[in-house]
Amino acid sequence: MAEPIAGCVPVVYATDIERSVDFYQLLGFTVQTRGHDDEWRWAYLKCGDTGILLGAGGSVWTADPGPVLLYLRVTDADATKRVLEAAGVSVEHLGYPDHAPGGELRVLDPDGHGLMLGQVTGTPPAVLEDADLHQPELPQRTNVLVRAAEAARRRGATHHCQFPLHGAKPCPSQADVKLADSWGDSAWVCVPHAEEVMLNARGAFIANEDSEGLATYLRRRQGLT
Repeated sequence: MAEPIAGCVPVVYATDIERSVDFYQLLGFTVQTRGHDDEWRWAYLKCGDTGILLGAGGSVWTADPGPVLLYLRVTDADATKRVLEAAGVSVEHLGYPDHAPGGELRVLDPDGHGLMLGQVTGTPPAVLEDADLHQPELPQRTNVLVRAAEAARRRGATHHCQFPLHGAKPCPSQADVKLADSWGDSAWVCVPHAEEVMLNARGAFIANEDSEGLATYLRRRQGLT
């Protein structure tokens, strides 16, 4: 029987080694060694116990080396976001899923490789207050959810979040918004879990409970209202 694997080093193909090294250094990686031969160039970087091998050349020396998805655990998602954005990197905040309660980000490296950055410690914000609507760093999706939650509160809606946690435990938060899909399924969820649903269940949308729903419109067209 072979010895157990002690670790795994992901290989990320790059079109410009130096440009990619500069990017990964923003995330705390430092170059440990680098080299080249007639066909390939490479650089090995580490951040703590995590290593990444960048390679360029051979059959991947093209403008489209193909996507590689890496999931990196970070200790402070907000601080990571600030560092990347200060360097001109576009960052998408994906909310606060159960596996990354401190926040989860998505970015692209210089060659278009997708990186997910998750903070596995911390707790998500319990409630996004109205003042959060004026913070430019919040994603547009969250702003829409917060406005929908405020509309639900004005209507006096009181529900518990129906999002199932690990181990089938119910979320203890009050629900903020109702989501639905084209199949007729619906659920009341809190804003952080609404973020996760709308990210992963692409067909989900905010269920608007005003008086101008489809049934009302059809009745009006039939002259019944």
